[in-house]
Amino acid sequence: MHVTAGEGLTVHGLFTVTDHHQGAPGLAHGGLVALAMDEVLGGLGWLLRTPMVTGRLQVEYLRPVPVGSELALHAQVDAVDGRRIFSQARAHAGSLDGALLARAFAVFVAVPLEHFRTHGRAEEIDAAVEAADRDPNATPWAVNP
Repeated sequence: MHVTAGEGLTVHGLFTVTDHHQGAPGLAHGGLVALAMDEVLGGLGWLLRTPMVTGRLQVEYLRPVPVGSELALHAQVDAVDGRRIFSQARAHAGSLDGALLARAFAVFVAVPLEHFRTHGRAEEIDAAVEAADRDPNATPWAVNP
């Protein structure tokens, strides 16, 4: 998925559904749509400069997503309350003007960076931090340690 910052606290993503993402014949697996929503919503943490994890994700599936479709995703921060970040996302067919295929509502929880060092791959976290220190405009999606 390619993710870019939008206006204010928003991000946009583009994702192409391939045969590898198929659930029922010719259609995207619902879990893949949820994954795409979670991924674009996770990009909001970089705008907030806050490490965060998904606390709750609710996806509403509105229309089938055919294999070969391009999903245009939009995510936004709705509110921040302490460690909780309330957000939502939409998936459209082809572009943000396309048919609305799915919606998601999420609550993320801010965590210390040490959470990822402890439970993930510390060397990759360190490489991302070093890259951000070198270029504050760098995005984590471009970091490949």
